Amino acid sequence: MSSEKEKLRMAADVCSYIDEEQQRIQLEICLPGVKKQSIQLKVRDDSYNLVAPREDFDYVSAAAFCYPVDSRKAKASYKDGVLKVSIPLKDPMEGARTVKIS
Repeated sequence: MSSEKEKLRMAADVCSYIDEEQQRIQLEICLPGVKKQSIQLKVRDDSYNLVAPREDFDYVSAAAFCYPVDSRKAKASYKDGVLKVSIPLKDPMEGARTVKIS
């Protein structure tokens, strides 16, 4: 058993939506008191994972996206305690195979 007290984890307040043009998933994540340099955000084509430590506790969040996204083109900015993430949606037919009909 560790002698150090484990930090409490708290759910980050997340708002996620598809933009008006139906081209991108937008995430707005409230992380008051977190330093930009300490935010750890990982994005996959189907989900994301976030850890944002503060001195007293860590904000955490993980979720699957409702549509496949192009994680390589994700963009994020952090200002006034809000992390904004914008990720383009993938073409739903990208990588689709043509089926030979007999």
